[in-house]
Amino acid sequence: MTTFIDASAADVTYVQEALGREAAGRFAVVVRRKTGEPVVIENEPHLRDGTPMPTLLWLLDPEIHDAVSRIESNGGVHRFEPLVDEEELRRTHDEYEARRKAATLNTTAPQPSGGVGGTRTGIKCLHAHVANHLAGFADPVGTLVAQEIVLPELIIEDVR
Repeated sequence: MTTFIDASAADVTYVQEALGREAAGRFAVVVRRKTGEPVVIENEPHLRDGTPMPTLLWLLDPEIHDAVSRIESNGGVHRFEPLVDEEELRRTHDEYEARRKAATLNTTAPQPSGGVGGTRTGIKCLHAHVANHLAGFADPVGTLVAQEIVLPELIIEDVR
């Protein structure tokens, strides 16, 4: 990702209503339901005030988010850790960090670091892994979690 595409005014309104607050930074919708609602957003790597934003891809869809939350609250992070090849997971983190770095416009502020969910190793947040998977990137954790939930029909938008 070398450029950042702003969300439309309608998407900004939808996302802010879903968040229950004003979005603190710029974002683009990268995955939608076939009915048009945003599922995954790509965050600019810095908030408007310059604060680093380590979560490049954010799972917004309430139905998918709730399904992932149920898995996570029932020990999902620890359950998935032994099921994933460590080298494959390391590559996933490295690729995520490289994509975020390529999307960075503010090079003078402190930089976000880490891979999926802001971690360098292991699994921190199933939601972030599912968002990464749904956006079309290789993510062994996101793939496993997605296999456990019923996903609506989605449209993946190519913003790269």
